[in-house]
Amino acid sequence: MVKPGYTGITRLVKAAGHSLHGFVAAWRYESAFRQELALAGLMVPVAFWLGRSAVEVVLLMGCVLLVLIVELLNSGIEAVVDRISDEYHPLSGRAKDLGSSAVFLSLILTMAVWAIVLADRFLI
Repeated sequence: MVKPGYTGITRLVKAAGHSLHGFVAAWRYESAFRQELALAGLMVPVAFWLGRSAVEVVLLMGCVLLVLIVELLNSGIEAVVDRISDEYHPLSGRAKDLGSSAVFLSLILTMAVWAIVLADRFLI
């Protein structure tokens, strides 16, 4: 069954508008996203200087952008859980904890990639 709605370029424009609304909401309501975006604003330009090959630059930038992506997904999960109920429920807590764990793992990945590239560039 085909879902009714916009098609073609109109669909792309509408989708871009929804994405922009998501960025604005993340900026407005999520302090972790603001902090991570500020760090990304510093780290992405440094990635071009630090990386000695295109692959290194992509790895450095990619893991930083992955943190932002995972944070957005985690914020979406938290918003849905909060929308359902203010009462504590073990499954709600689990959903939020799992999202938080995903962010944590993306941060560990970023630290590991940056540490390895920094060590390769300056220590080895």
